[in-house]
Amino acid sequence: GFRKGKAPKSVIEKLYGEAVFYEDTVNDMYPDAYTKAVEEAGIDPVDRPEIEITDVSAEGFSFTAKVTVKPEVTVKKYKGLKATKAPVNVSDEQVDEEIAKLQERNGRMVTVEGRAAKDGDNTVIDFEGFVDGVPFEGGKGEKFDLKLGSGQFIPGFEDQIVGKNVGEEFDVNVTFPEDYQAEELAGKAAVFKCKLHEIKEKELPELDDEFAKDVSEFDTLDELKKDIRAKLTEAAEKSAETAVEEQLVEQVVESMEAEIPQCMVDRKTDEMLQEFDYRLQSQGLSLDLYTKYTGFTADAFKETYKEQALNQVKIRLALEEIVKLENIEVSEGELEAELEKMASAYSMELAKLKELVPAEEIKLDLAVNKAIDLIKSSAEVSESAPEKKKAPAKKKAAAKEEKADEDEEKKTPAKKKTTKKKVEETQDAE
Repeated sequence: GFRKGKAPKSVIEKLYGEAVFYEDTVNDMYPDAYTKAVEEAGIDPVDRPEIEITDVSAEGFSFTAKVTVKPEVTVKKYKGLKATKAPVNVSDEQVDEEIAKLQERNGRMVTVEGRAAKDGDNTVIDFEGFVDGVPFEGGKGEKFDLKLGSGQFIPGFEDQIVGKNVGEEFDVNVTFPEDYQAEELAGKAAVFKCKLHEIKEKELPELDDEFAKDVSEFDTLDELKKDIRAKLTEAAEKSAETAVEEQLVEQVVESMEAEIPQCMVDRKTDEMLQEFDYRLQSQGLSLDLYTKYTGFTADAFKETYKEQALNQVKIRLALEEIVKLENIEVSEGELEAELEKMASAYSMELAKLKELVPAEEIKLDLAVNKAIDLIKSSAEVSESAPEKKKAPAKKKAAAKEEKADEDEEKKTPAKKKTTKKKVEETQDAE
């Protein structure tokens, strides 16, 4: 019954206890007190603590903190390992493929007249879908750009546009796949009323010296090809070295002993999901939109990648243990050079970068890279026989291509890149 702000202190203390008067002070002081307690205990927490305030008074406060710590790690073998390295050989066909990509990127779309649509054409269509004679949500589009053979629409749709002429109106009869993301349409037959407005094809430039001048800093096509070969060779060499690192680090992980806390794996899957979201955003998508179209939820992502996350945690722990065993250090000069490289890569002031990324994190990343170099320097690396060239696979449906991309993401490079997440988050916010 007291007016706001007029209740006597004795009444409040009786109802809620003395601690209520010190709540803000405890909240302000707790972080520093916890940090000091961790340092005094000499532990390395890997998760947020569970805090219980045990006593609060005018004289001070006491609390207990329960926290998961970094596990003890034993690495039994990391020197004298063996690995094979694939030979680096760039073929004329690979160079020609890159030239063809340049040619494709620099082609221009032209309107086609006097013939029917064929596979590979870019078409402009109207469409409206019906199931049992009733239109359904999301089944209508006007002046829609569709490349025939791209697999952008459900199987069978694009094939039925082949052979049609501009101005022609026609029906496309299809059946939605059983695993279609919209459950109300899965497995159902549908009819799309369509009209073809335009047929376009890409006109490619001639492959000559003028082409080289237009697309590069080189004066001749031969010079351009030499540059492409050099870059492909460099990329192949890096790929071969990465494969060697992965073989060696895998052997190190197999020899390690450690009980991995689940919270470390969970945090890693969260990081991987966030990185996946960043990639989607760079393509103009979002995680919610991706889930809507594919049915691949955040929980499904974490379940799919939990083993990869566990492996990444093991790799990091093993390499950090080698850093300790070998007393690997990073000089201030090496740290500064890495910071300058990162600042340049992100077009950011060096001082601002230093505010965003703790120096100790970058130092540890660089030390881990040195640990990998140490493993490689003591390893026996032999050249493997070249692989026989496989016949090109037939084009799969779009969903299969997405799965292949996901599988590619599962390959984890051994060498740890320096911390960049905080930098990317800040740039996104700006």
